Amino acid sequence: MEGESPAATRLPRHRSGPWWVLATALLAAAVACLVLGLHTYGRSLAPPAGAQLPPPPAAAKDAAAPAATVARSTPVALGIPALGVQVSLSTLGLNPDGTVQVPTDIQQPGWYRLGPSPGQVGSAVILGHVDSYVGPGVFFKLSTLVAGDRVDVALADGLTATFAVDTVVSYPKTQFPTSLVYASRGYPALQLVTCGGTFDPQSGHYLSNVVVYTSLLSIGGAGQAPSTLAGAGAPAARG
Repeated sequence: MEGESPAATRLPRHRSGPWWVLATALLAAAVACLVLGLHTYGRSLAPPAGAQLPPPPAAAKDAAAPAATVARSTPVALGIPALGVQVSLSTLGLNPDGTVQVPTDIQQPGWYRLGPSPGQVGSAVILGHVDSYVGPGVFFKLSTLVAGDRVDVALADGLTATFAVDTVVSYPKTQFPTSLVYASRGYPALQLVTCGGTFDPQSGHYLSNVVVYTSLLSIGGAGQAPSTLAGAGAPAARG
């Protein structure tokens, strides 16, 4: 995982143009490096991905998107009630070689800080591991989310941005749609990204990426801690 830096993904050290152009150039490094130490596995540990659907177009979200958004603020915690996930967030940037950093802890996802913060107009992105040689990671069951499931992101300024899952898509890594994941679609969106699909023991990587597309549902009041969110920390019943 670490040290992979295909020439096509290298970037100059300065930023120019829209931030998502930077992310687009990092396609291979951003999505191929979400597993630590997987060379010891000879089988897939990822659950099957959900519906193979495109993300919602911006036009479909214009009427439903909340009028209010948030000022830029570092996300500090992530809650996914349907998965029983309640965890702090790290912050990710770029490695010295120009590739995207990935979380160093398989149990802690990270926010890509060169994009919007969750709740701002644009696509915020949080990356996390599906597993490692020691067992399941924080996003091991990410592909089991369904439309309507809630994702809560606590911000450093005390606000909580709550998102609803729109769709879950699995892409071969060779066809990862970087612009859909990282570029703005005109409303506050949050994408959750991990590895998935078939595990290739020869390369030590999964052959696909799972992307959960979400859109902003509401913004909680200042001082609301992530642990106080209704339903947080326990799997939600699905019937």
